[in-house]
Amino acid sequence: MCASFLPAVSSVRGSIRQLIDESTGEKKRNFVETVELQIGLKNYDPQRDKRFSGTIKLPHLPRPRMSICILADALDIDRAKLIELEYMSVDDLKKLNKNKKLVKKLAKKYDSFLASDALIKQIPRLLGPGLSKAGKFPTPISHAEDLGNKVSEVKSTIKFQLKKVLCLGVAIGHVELTEDQLVANTMLAINFLVSLLKKNWQNIKSLNLKSSMGKAHRIF
Repeated sequence: MCASFLPAVSSVRGSIRQLIDESTGEKKRNFVETVELQIGLKNYDPQRDKRFSGTIKLPHLPRPRMSICILADALDIDRAKLIELEYMSVDDLKKLNKNKKLVKKLAKKYDSFLASDALIKQIPRLLGPGLSKAGKFPTPISHAEDLGNKVSEVKSTIKFQLKKVLCLGVAIGHVELTEDQLVANTMLAINFLVSLLKKNWQNIKSLNLKSSMGKAHRIF
């Protein structure tokens, strides 16, 4: 990968500073705005070229308010209650009766899912392909893993996935992170994205940073 194309840290920092100033100044909203990295691609044919997909854990929590539900066995239900994590039991899943509309509604209700190791193989049988289609197939968790840590890990992980169009957006932070934290998340996300692309930087047309309600700041 040719690093010389990478946007200068100073210019990324300048854009982030502007973005934070706009979001925390007179136009401060009564909610915490998410910061999104918006990517435009070129020299890519989604029909013919292999569609890339990859996940990376960012150093600073990009979406602290992300909603997560665990599809849980008895032990994990008890663990979920202790940290006030929403859960569904096998019986709850059976009640959905593989109904496509209900599974779709479940997929929409949460940003992400975890599932007890013991249940992961049963999920297609219990729910059909609905969660996979929504790109939300659960992340497995074993009883040996700390549930709170796993939730933080899922909240810190972002996914780049090319679908049918040549633009994509990924949440890489929020306006209450510091400038340094947003710079670190942004640079790591860009580097990882480029490593997924067939021709690396030659596939990047544009990169913008944008807060939920703010204007886009071009960084490449």
